[in-house]
Amino acid sequence: MSPGPSKDEGGGVSPQNKGSWSSFLKSIASFNGDLSSMTAPPFILGTLSLTEFSAYWTQHPSVFVAPAAEKDPAKRALLVLKWFLSTLKPSYSTRNDKYGSEKKPLNPFLGELFLGKWEDEAGSTELVSEQVSHHPPVTAYCIQNAKHGVKLEGYNGQKASFSRTIHIKQIGHAVLTLTPPNSSTRDTQPLDPTPSAEKETYLITLPNIHIEGLIYGKPFVELNNCTYISSSSGYVAKIDYSGKGWVSGKKNSFTATLYPTGKEKDILYTVEGQWPEAFTIRQGSGKHGTVVDQYNARTQPITPLTVPALDQQDPWEANKAWDKVITAITKGDMDTTNAEKSKIENAQRELRKKEQAENREWERKFFVRRDKAEEWWDKLAQACPGERIESEKTGGVWRFDPEKASEARRPFHEGLNPC
Repeated sequence: MSPGPSKDEGGGVSPQNKGSWSSFLKSIASFNGDLSSMTAPPFILGTLSLTEFSAYWTQHPSVFVAPAAEKDPAKRALLVLKWFLSTLKPSYSTRNDKYGSEKKPLNPFLGELFLGKWEDEAGSTELVSEQVSHHPPVTAYCIQNAKHGVKLEGYNGQKASFSRTIHIKQIGHAVLTLTPPNSSTRDTQPLDPTPSAEKETYLITLPNIHIEGLIYGKPFVELNNCTYISSSSGYVAKIDYSGKGWVSGKKNSFTATLYPTGKEKDILYTVEGQWPEAFTIRQGSGKHGTVVDQYNARTQPITPLTVPALDQQDPWEANKAWDKVITAITKGDMDTTNAEKSKIENAQRELRKKEQAENREWERKFFVRRDKAEEWWDKLAQACPGERIESEKTGGVWRFDPEKASEARRPFHEGLNPC
């Protein structure tokens, strides 16, 4: 087994690529449509595929499972909020903790998989990530800890545009399900997919993004507007994001509040800080409430994700499929990067042509498509202004299928290779 993902992507745009970077900026400024359909120059490519980004939800498994041990529902909702905030640094900040070194992830191909698990004092936490759609591009994921009865699943598509800078709208949502400690089903069926009144469900909306520092060749991420966590237990968390302005403010700042559903002014807890750095949790509203907890994103221990060694991986698993591309990027060999990347892209086009000729659809191994969301989703979304299902932009509503997952085995697509 080997750890992943943790690949060094270097610094900002190198001096020899400054001219190419300027040309790239001019091309995106004049481009009409979704920027994700553009081919990025090899020198700005990162060494991670977007399917690997699902792992950033759970770099701290003990924080992920902590809500399941809390008996008080309001405090449980607070622990869910704390966990969500702890995911922002790995999910949206730079991979090597240097502003200006963000790279464009590799675009996953249809059927790409990323599988791994975390092993620590929280037990075994397992990850499945699958590229369920390519046009439009959508990644679905499921993270489960059977010992504590906690499951996260979701799907994510992106639409990118340019207006003075790059703006990325995230389409989709995440759903956290847990079994409270006083539930009668806690020990007998902690991850049973059947809906239960004893389980709690948290709908998590996704932040929109814009990229700062483009003109200087040192891009970094800022989060926009606000997101929500709406719970079936009757609590809502609202997270407002802000960045550094011309006169005041700090990069990557946020303020979050937790309140009973429908009572936004009755604030139970307030959380403030910078999501790549640290934050403080206080009781009540404002900055003068009693400090309940503090979290430092830079000092919190990270549990490494383990993935199978390359020689044990299936050709459809991300690290195996992109190995030659990743090696070339790491060496700074842009010609080989482009050539190996083109091999995968061309092979995928041929597979799509064959499917179309045979009038069949690609087989997903872990997830299923639904035409619309469930009734519980509609109910929880009422507390999240502006949240709606946009299935036309994600190829449907994607849900983890335990039955399909139980039957999935290597080789996942026998006789087929992604390139």
